[in-house]
Amino acid sequence: MTAPDSLSLPFALPDVTPVESIDWAAIPSPAFVLDESRLRRNLALISGVQQESGAQIIVAFKGFSMWSAFPMLREYGITGATASSLNEARLAREEMKGEVHVYAPAYSDSEFPQILALADHLVFNSFSQWERFKPQVQAARAAGQVVHVGIRVNHEYGEVETDLYNPAGPFSRLGVTRREFREDLLDGVDGLHFHSLCENDSTTLERTLEAFEEKFGEFLPRMKWVNFGGGHLMTREGYDIPRLIRVIRSFRERYGLHVILEPGSAFGWQAGWLVSSVLDVVQNVKEAALLDISVSAHMPDVLEMPYRPRILGAGNPGDFQQEYIIGGTTCLAGDVIGEYAFPQPLQVGERVVFDDMIHYTMVKTTFFNGVKHPDIGILHTDGRYEVVKTFGYEEFKAKLS
Repeated sequence: MTAPDSLSLPFALPDVTPVESIDWAAIPSPAFVLDESRLRRNLALISGVQQESGAQIIVAFKGFSMWSAFPMLREYGITGATASSLNEARLAREEMKGEVHVYAPAYSDSEFPQILALADHLVFNSFSQWERFKPQVQAARAAGQVVHVGIRVNHEYGEVETDLYNPAGPFSRLGVTRREFREDLLDGVDGLHFHSLCENDSTTLERTLEAFEEKFGEFLPRMKWVNFGGGHLMTREGYDIPRLIRVIRSFRERYGLHVILEPGSAFGWQAGWLVSSVLDVVQNVKEAALLDISVSAHMPDVLEMPYRPRILGAGNPGDFQQEYIIGGTTCLAGDVIGEYAFPQPLQVGERVVFDDMIHYTMVKTTFFNGVKHPDIGILHTDGRYEVVKTFGYEEFKAKLS
């Protein structure tokens, strides 16, 4: 695991456990495995950016909400989380134990009082929602609660290739455009929030800020903070960390505002694996290996993005002699990952390990078809493997009624 621009980082990063030293057969299958050493490396980098830039970096639960790891996040000065629902807000308050930032496209009348009671920062997606719930916010403030209110804006600029993940695309329902912005309703609002990145570099952030300032810069003197949203994949190899620090510092110097970043993927990026095992190998013109995991239930982004996950030790067709269609264990015909090549024939019981499966993947899993849900475990820096959660019939049953 190589650090982004490691030679130019203004801070040191810890080493990680070599993949070659891991005994995969000793890990019960299937399992999502968080590697402590890789998470700590990500946290050291994120903490360094926070200190050098002066921005506050919080974790987006929609991308990483493995709460058994939250004590490690707190060790590195991650003091808050961003939630998009009442359940995530409760998790932030109960387990993250720091600032609770909440944004949702719309709040319901039934849940808003509970969300308000939990929130330190509360971002509204529209001025109509702000007007609807403003009396409750004012009452909470009058009772002594400190709650910062923001409006999410849409600067209508994005560099996201997949439309499914582009918040700034045409006719987006997310955020207020300049055309619909209501300066007359800013009383009680002390921040602006934009989010239009998706695993982008700091160069994209720099261009995004230009669009944001062009559209909404005139309102910044009235604000106390700006939330740059998520999608800052600062832990990816090759990410320009020095530029990120410069961009944030420059913005803070220009406006004197508190800056917040809320990445999700950056925390869990390359920090662990999905360990599976071969259940059967079948022949139908081409050989297919059936695994004890499901693409649709356990790796939905593979189908949604779509993208091809990396399997440790495997390659593309033609790289090695043994080629297989790799599929899951549900009855869905399309529960297929793709074609891979291996140096040796796969055997029943053999481990097949998918790389980079901690961010987003775990938060999107389902119990479709009732197939066994992977355990959640942590591979500690001392080599000890800890199972922190197993799933059985009761979890499957409790999801329905």
